[in-house]
Amino acid sequence: MMMDQIRYIAPELGLLCFALLLVLVDLFISNKRALPFIAVIGALVSAAFVLTLWSVPSVEAFNKMIAVDQFGLFFKLLILAATVLVVMASHSYVLKFDKFQGEYYALLMLSALGLMLLVSAINLITIYVALELSSISLYVLVSFLKDKQSSEAGLKYLILGAVASAILLYGMAFVFGLTGNTCLPCIADYVKGMPLTSLLQNPVLLIGLVLIISGFGFKIASVPFQMWVPDVYQGAPTPVTAYLSVASKAAGFAVIARIFMTAFGMPAWLHNEWAMIIAVLDAVTMTVGNLTAIVQTNVKRLLGYSSIAQAGYLMVGLAAMGMSSQSGNVAAGGLIFFLLSYTLTNLGAFIAIIAISNKINSDEISDYAGMIKRSPLLALGLTVCLISLTGLPPTAGLIAKIYIFKGAIDQGLLWLVIIAVINSVVSAYYYFKVVKAMWLGEPASEEKVSSTWPEWVALAACCAIVVVMGILPGAFINLTQTAVKMLGI
Repeated sequence: MMMDQIRYIAPELGLLCFALLLVLVDLFISNKRALPFIAVIGALVSAAFVLTLWSVPSVEAFNKMIAVDQFGLFFKLLILAATVLVVMASHSYVLKFDKFQGEYYALLMLSALGLMLLVSAINLITIYVALELSSISLYVLVSFLKDKQSSEAGLKYLILGAVASAILLYGMAFVFGLTGNTCLPCIADYVKGMPLTSLLQNPVLLIGLVLIISGFGFKIASVPFQMWVPDVYQGAPTPVTAYLSVASKAAGFAVIARIFMTAFGMPAWLHNEWAMIIAVLDAVTMTVGNLTAIVQTNVKRLLGYSSIAQAGYLMVGLAAMGMSSQSGNVAAGGLIFFLLSYTLTNLGAFIAIIAISNKINSDEISDYAGMIKRSPLLALGLTVCLISLTGLPPTAGLIAKIYIFKGAIDQGLLWLVIIAVINSVVSAYYYFKVVKAMWLGEPASEEKVSSTWPEWVALAACCAIVVVMGILPGAFINLTQTAVKMLGI
């Protein structure tokens, strides 16, 4: 029976095989140029396996350990797309790693493997194992430069990640102790049968939920668990920062949505209470992220605090989903559309930064002055992405915010949307600080800033899709709605 279900994890097995192949090839060849091509082929093969499962009816496989549904498959494709783009953006950057290029690509793919398992997991044990698989790979990648700043970032990420992991596991233990189950549908059946009308009537369930929110709060960089973000983003290799900012965050929101909508989506009083907890955290998160980003002079730290603020906007959709399990499909669709938009936009921004910083050897915003004269296409690409992060037309960022805010207003969270809109206005200041430097500043040098063709292709793909999503969002909205239906809301 188990062997018949192997095909359900074919995407993960394919990625694992190529990760191992990368290590073996790296041992026996001196020319490392083949490594990124093997990594890209591996991700594309895995994506092909995902597409073969798209039309398969939703199924719970391996004794209800993972779910094969379009919600999980959508996020697997998103993670694989992010992996391909990061590999392409790493083309020239990995020369800094000298003899460890094979290990770099292999760890990147193993992290993607963990995230892919995470978005399809429907058992607390599977969720924890998948989370640790992806996290351990990222701990190593963050410190891959082996200099003082990178090593410090890796150590901070490891220590704080271990604490967050322990908190999450403790919360899962409380839930297991109360319900006697680890599979999410089984937990849902138990919780629905409890004669309660408030979380305060059952401290064990309350503590379990708070600890789980806290554990995943670290993963998505929510306040007060965001303290690792600026140092890790600045110290890590820039391609790793790009991957960490999008793939890890997308998987984090996917698993939170699955856990809370599947296990704690009913009864109504329960999902209303955890949704309000998230809404309050949300308001603080976006405000802290935006206000702190204003004073940043390093572009990677700026995008680090921006990532915290963007997590706040995403939590608007999460809170709105929880406020109504019956009509929350607009909010859920908005959350997934926002994640798709943010992934492509933030990756595009980081790809441009990788190409620019790798040539000028600086991440300071002041050194980006006059970049429009030194590299017009890179400056234009970064500008498009920053406009989308701000939420202005004609980009996907505007549609994403309208979509997610509409879902929140429908669920009575107008106060939260007002805070989010004010924060969006604030964010325009620091995003356009970078744009102003590139377009109006005087360049420190007349030397042209060039980049490799994989970086050009990756940046062009991100910018093109971001603009198309902003002008013709219909097809993408339909895709997100298809994924949402698998959550049963």
